[in-house]
Amino acid sequence: MGANVQNSNAREFVLFKLPYENNALEPVISKQTIDFHYGKHVQAYINNLNNLIKGTSFENSSLEDIVKKSDGGIFNNGAQVWNHEFYFNTFSPNGGGEPSGALAEAIRNQFGSFENFKKEFNAASVSLFGSGWAWVSKDESGKLVITKESNAGNPLKSGLTPLLGFDVWEHSYYLDYQNRRADHINALWDIINWKVVEKRFK
Repeated sequence: MGANVQNSNAREFVLFKLPYENNALEPVISKQTIDFHYGKHVQAYINNLNNLIKGTSFENSSLEDIVKKSDGGIFNNGAQVWNHEFYFNTFSPNGGGEPSGALAEAIRNQFGSFENFKKEFNAASVSLFGSGWAWVSKDESGKLVITKESNAGNPLKSGLTPLLGFDVWEHSYYLDYQNRRADHINALWDIINWKVVEKRFK
């Protein structure tokens, strides 16, 4: 993570590039949502983060270190930048289907089937109260863990390795789905780039 978000000599994070065009994920995620969610919301988090880290011990830190070690406003904005780069890089207009290899095996071993895994992750995503994120991570032993995090919550704080994250803040889906969060969550499976998720699992 953080390949496109840099904090080098300029001491300033910049908006990461999307690996697809703003309209490429339609109809699952509309161009309008990408324009606002990525173009406006994420840019605002980056601007806030750059302002907040000036003159602090985090002004030359990596984004991952900020997520792991900070709190308050620096954490909230830093984690949202990290979360969103992770989130948007999970998708592809040619996504969908099921994972393969070691990740598929881990899912079968723990959940019995990919469908059972989807049901559990959907339930976590839909049932999270208010704004936040649902995550699939692996722990140090390689076990898969599904967690719900409010607001900017990130599994890195708990020593986990995130594999897949669904943004359930209303701004991620309201233009396209209004209050139908479950419909949004169900549709996201059609654009997941499992090669990216499998690489995170290794």
